[in-house]
Amino acid sequence: MSPSLRVQVGKLARRSISDVFRQPVLLVPNLVFPLFILAVLSANGDQITSVKGFPTHSYVSFVLGATFIQGAASATAVAGNALGSDIETGFLSRLALTKSRTPALIAAPLAAVAALGLIQAAIYLLVGFASGASVKAGVGGTVVLMAFVLLTILAFGSIGLFAAVRTGSAQQVQGLFAVALALLFMSSMVMPRNLIEQDWFKTIATYNPMSYLVEAPRSLLISGWDAQALALGCGVAIVATVVPLAVTIRTLRKRTLTV
Repeated sequence: MSPSLRVQVGKLARRSISDVFRQPVLLVPNLVFPLFILAVLSANGDQITSVKGFPTHSYVSFVLGATFIQGAASATAVAGNALGSDIETGFLSRLALTKSRTPALIAAPLAAVAALGLIQAAIYLLVGFASGASVKAGVGGTVVLMAFVLLTILAFGSIGLFAAVRTGSAQQVQGLFAVALALLFMSSMVMPRNLIEQDWFKTIATYNPMSYLVEAPRSLLISGWDAQALALGCGVAIVATVVPLAVTIRTLRKRTLTV
């Protein structure tokens, strides 16, 4: 009799979480780099907030939304590296000989990136508070903010898993974070879309899904409850979770069946 799915997920998740937290090369850059970008962008915040029509006087609060997404984007590399390493080392092949279920193989690395990402997000929030930021939506908005960050972490983690199972390599997944970072800087990260003067950049930011991921937590920070911003952000995050995850599970099942 095989262990239940819950037991399998629990055991594999503990292994994944332990592996992630034993790798400072993954932990430190993913934590420090978003804070560095936050500090650099906030240095000239007074000049930007003086622009007519800018939605807040606190540029730290404005940029903090993008900081959460930047931290969440690191889940692509962390989750992809975990699954890619298991494929390269043959650990996945050995599991295929057991009664391990495919959802457990997927849930384990996602649990690891969720744990790491929520810790990072809590640190970003505390640093933001210390720097003068606030959550306009209040305590309830803070809870929703963290829930949205978790959803975004799962979305980026799912993309990382998809890349790992398609390439079968941990190293090839690393470039995904650079792509995510480039898309982030081509979004409404540093300026609201309605205040972007260059038409070409405004067009890119409008069609860039990163803009909506950034604007959802930003709305809670600077304007309160904005149903449209939250709906668009959640919609993008859900699609980015479900589609790669479905393809990953199907591909992984084929891979394990052929082992």
